[in-house]
Amino acid sequence: MVSDTTKHYPVLLNEIISIITPQHGGTFIDCTFGQGGYTEEILKFKNTQVIALDRDIKSKKKADEIEKKFSNRLLFRNKKFSQLSDLKLKDQKIKCAIFDLGYSLTQIKDQEKGLSFNSIGELNMKLGLNDFSASDVVNKLDAKELEKIFKFFGDEKEAKRISLKIVEKRQNKKIDSKDLVEIIEKNKRKKNFKTHSATKIFQSLRIFVNKEISELIYGLIAATKILKKDGILAVVTFHSLEDKIVKYFFQNLSQNRSVSRYVPKIEQPKNLLSLINKKPIIPSSKELKENLSSRSAKLRCAIKKEDFYDFKTDILEKFDYLIRIEDLGNKL
Repeated sequence: MVSDTTKHYPVLLNEIISIITPQHGGTFIDCTFGQGGYTEEILKFKNTQVIALDRDIKSKKKADEIEKKFSNRLLFRNKKFSQLSDLKLKDQKIKCAIFDLGYSLTQIKDQEKGLSFNSIGELNMKLGLNDFSASDVVNKLDAKELEKIFKFFGDEKEAKRISLKIVEKRQNKKIDSKDLVEIIEKNKRKKNFKTHSATKIFQSLRIFVNKEISELIYGLIAATKILKKDGILAVVTFHSLEDKIVKYFFQNLSQNRSVSRYVPKIEQPKNLLSLINKKPIIPSSKELKENLSSRSAKLRCAIKKEDFYDFKTDILEKFDYLIRIEDLGNKL
C-alpha cells in the first residue's frame, strides 16, 4: 500500500514477527519481497534464511543489497508466487510463508507502471511477467467484458455506464491514463469524497492485468504444500475480494467440511490447518498514525498441522467465476 511519506513501511511487521518467531531460526519464504521489509527484519535474527520472490525485476536491486548485508542468507528469484512450486522446495523444512498483497510506495510512484490514477501517459499496470497491459484491456475488450472486470474486481456500481463511455471515446482516440480518469469522473453519478472516483476502476484493471485472483489462489496452494508440520502461513490483504479468498481457503482446510464432489477423493487430514486468529489482525492505532495507508490491512494466519503435501481443496471451483473473467485476457 502507499505510505504517506517516502519511507517504506512493512505493514503489521511487529505482529507478523511475533507470530512467526524468527528468533528461533529457520527457513522463511517471503512470497512478495517488494522493498524487502519483512525479509530484512527476519534476517536480523541469527540462524535464519529467507527465500524471496517478486515478479517485479526492479526488486532485485534491493534484494542484492540485503543479500550482501546478511552474509548470503537470502535467495531471491524473479518469479510470481504462483510459480513457487518451480523452486522444488518440497523436502526443505519451510517454517513460514508470508504474503503481503499490497504495493510499495516505490511501485505506486513509478510512472512507467502507471498504477496510480495520478499517472500520466499510456495505461500500463504491469508488475512484471505479464502478457498484456491495461491499455490493451481498455482499448480492445468490448463493453460487456469491461463491465465484468469493473464490477467483479472493483465493485464499481457504475461499471456498465463507464464501460460504454470508454468504448465510445476510443472510437476517436486511444484511451490513456488521463482520458480514463476523465471518463470516470464525468460518469460517476454518486461520488465518495473520501476516495478518488477512479480508485475502483484502477484497482480492477490492476487485478485483471496481473491475474491477481488466480495468482493468489495458486500461491496459497503452493505455499501450503511446502510448509513443514507446524509451519505458518501468514497473509496480509488490502481489499475485500482478497480477504474473501484467503478466509475461504483457511476455513476450507481448517474445518471438518466435505470437499466438493468434483474434487477427487484422497486420504488427507480433515483439518490440515489450524487458525491462529479467528478474526483478522488489523493495524494498531500507533501504526495508523505512522502509516495511514495501512488502514485497510488485514492479517490472517494459520498453522499446518500435518506433514502433508498433495492435499485437495475446492477453492478453484469456489472462485471459478472470477478466474473465467481473468481468462478474458487470453483474447489480448
